[in-house]
Amino acid sequence: MPGVLNEELVDTSAEPEEVLNALKNTPGSAFGSARYRLPSRDEAPGVHDRFASVLAAHDIGYLFYNGGNGSAATTLQLAALSQDLGLDVTCIHIPKTIDNDLMGTDCSPGFASAAKYLAVSMQEAATDLASTHTTSTRVFILESMGRHTGWLVAAMGLATEEGDRAPSMLLLAEMPFEEERFLARLEEIVARHGYCVVGASEGLRTQSGAFVESLPAARQGNNEQLGGVASRLAKLVRETLGLKCHWATADYLQRSARHLASATDVAHADGVGKTAVQVALEGQTGVMPVIVRASEDPYRWKIGVSELGDIACREKTVPRNFVSDDGYSITTRCRNYLLPLIQGEAFPPFRCGLPVHVKMHGLLVPPKLPRWTIAS
Repeated sequence: MPGVLNEELVDTSAEPEEVLNALKNTPGSAFGSARYRLPSRDEAPGVHDRFASVLAAHDIGYLFYNGGNGSAATTLQLAALSQDLGLDVTCIHIPKTIDNDLMGTDCSPGFASAAKYLAVSMQEAATDLASTHTTSTRVFILESMGRHTGWLVAAMGLATEEGDRAPSMLLLAEMPFEEERFLARLEEIVARHGYCVVGASEGLRTQSGAFVESLPAARQGNNEQLGGVASRLAKLVRETLGLKCHWATADYLQRSARHLASATDVAHADGVGKTAVQVALEGQTGVMPVIVRASEDPYRWKIGVSELGDIACREKTVPRNFVSDDGYSITTRCRNYLLPLIQGEAFPPFRCGLPVHVKMHGLLVPPKLPRWTIAS
């Protein structure tokens, strides 16, 4: 959105074909990304007028907005704004979020690859710990993203074969954290198996609803910054149980690990992108292409379309029946949901031992309006 308001429009026709084709193997956003809340017309009428002026000046009739819940809400706002201002602009939201919390779609493109990366990371860490715990580290904690939902932590449960009583615990954002109960269970697992691997959501909350760990928002109006749960828990384990504990946070790694992408996820992303163009050409607006699970065994899927009014400002949390009775592992139902999503490998090309990433030249379309800057 800031790119539109600032009239910073990238001319994709100036990009070499090989660069455009290679973007599918490159993590990150080729056009840049922003966390921007579109104000209401009462709050900032100039922003809405600027939006209309830029679209009119460049004869823009289609707007595709890629992202998660916030982007879905913004797309819905833009669709309503375009109608209110009498603009002939089609607004389509394209789903993309590793949090997997978008309503109306079986899963969100991006999630499956992050899930695959985290499941593999947990499996590898557990294998390492199994070989060293007798004389070294007894507990390892891996922290994932997820402000309000624990889908990514649930995916770590795939590292354990069903029925295998492996020493692991999952702390999902949906399950209130009880310190004494956590420590008691962890101590029990370590006593039985010698070690334990733990997956924890950054958005883990206490029974009172407070985040276990957070930092104040960097800017007014933004959410508080999360991260640090694993470090806090590791300190708790060391000081209370006297166990050697290491921790890590996947942070940006989990959403940029294109070298370990799920082939199913890549197909999902391609499908929703193509469908977005198709429905736009059909004249639909204020909608989002969604992934529909047609069957589970064998796994089959198709693309549908949902109204943004049923999606924006809502969150899909991990269902309670996806979590074990004790709250520390996933159920067979959750495993059956997750496993098809991480199937298949879609390795990018490698050069000199590293994945090949490309960067667009980013040539901008010549501006037609006076310079304008978003107020901070």
